[in-house]
Amino acid sequence: MIVGLLTLISCAGERPTTLGVQNNQLATCPDSPNCVSSFEQRESHAIAPLTGNIAAVRAALGQMPQAVIVTDDGNYIHAEFTSRLMGFVDDVEFLADPASGQIHVRSASRLGHSDLGVNRERVESIRELMAAD
Repeated sequence: MIVGLLTLISCAGERPTTLGVQNNQLATCPDSPNCVSSFEQRESHAIAPLTGNIAAVRAALGQMPQAVIVTDDGNYIHAEFTSRLMGFVDDVEFLADPASGQIHVRSASRLGHSDLGVNRERVESIRELMAAD
């Protein structure tokens, strides 16, 4: 039982030190295919920013049971998503630009090489939830 618990804890990984806003941007994605960001130019990592306001992001996250908001500093939100089966943790960040009405987003896996498209799908699910409200 202890080994199983330690395995689940290790799936969470350590919270990255690169999280947060740096020079009005979110961190770049690593080369591995387990991250998407609206600040990225590389096609494999690029995703369109969200449209709306940060309150709509909060509302969307509130509808997602696997999401926990860790940081909420006005125009910036960091949420952790934990997978149901293995307990893997992904970090999702949102940075609102009220002047443009856009919300930049970055979703990245803490562990593993490929996410099999999970991060991209998550951002698109959030986009759909925001549009439905």
